[in-house]
Amino acid sequence: MTVEELLRLFEASGSLHFDISPVEGTSINDLNIDIIRDYFIKYNTFDLFEESKETRERILVNADILKEIDGKKLCTVGGLLVFGKNPEKYLPQNGVSFAHFKGSEITDELIDKKIITGRIQDIAEQLMVVIKNNMLTPSVINGLKREEKEEYPMIVMREAIVNSLVHRNYSISGSKIRVFMYDDRIEFRSPGRLPNTVTIEKMKIGVSYARNPFLVKYMENMRYINQLGRGIPMILKQMKELGAKEPLLMEQGEEFILTIYKA
Repeated sequence: MTVEELLRLFEASGSLHFDISPVEGTSINDLNIDIIRDYFIKYNTFDLFEESKETRERILVNADILKEIDGKKLCTVGGLLVFGKNPEKYLPQNGVSFAHFKGSEITDELIDKKIITGRIQDIAEQLMVVIKNNMLTPSVINGLKREEKEEYPMIVMREAIVNSLVHRNYSISGSKIRVFMYDDRIEFRSPGRLPNTVTIEKMKIGVSYARNPFLVKYMENMRYINQLGRGIPMILKQMKELGAKEPLLMEQGEEFILTIYKA
């Protein structure tokens, strides 16, 4: 078995969480200390800059942002993804490839294409803007007022985006999340099959497993996630209320795909 296959095997068994693995060649200099400082001031109510260099590094090790290996303090995968200056320098699999097609097939005319990289919270915000800019916004007359109607609720898009970023398998190198927008649907394609004992039917009722507990913890603290396992049931409920076809969840090869249909 290759190293990558072994990593996936250990991760599936729950004995390894890749997001707290050290990244060779990195150091504290690869982290944006100002963003980390703001995080600790906001969520832990103390200022890292008031601590000595040694204490500061020990705090970051205890927070799993750094990991000490043979006397060297290396960034963790999660540390880079949430607080890194340039995460894709060491993690080329990080990011989202977005494509918008005119039609319902991948062979149809390409309207827009974007590669979005950076910290995962920034990717989430940028992808929200890209999707919104690629939506048609038909208006309806309600009484004397004209109201804009979105093709997809932005709360649903936000959940789908954050779920993809937080729960994908980052040990699969070279594969970015792919988001395909068609006339009738949006597909969120995340590298990696479902972890551990999670099934599609369990996901629909809110059963979840934190493949990346570091990412879940920090994105939850920053209010990108409300509650682990809530996202998929919320997406299903919202789209049902709009009268849309039920979103499709499926595994295909080494990808997990969430398809959301236009109402």
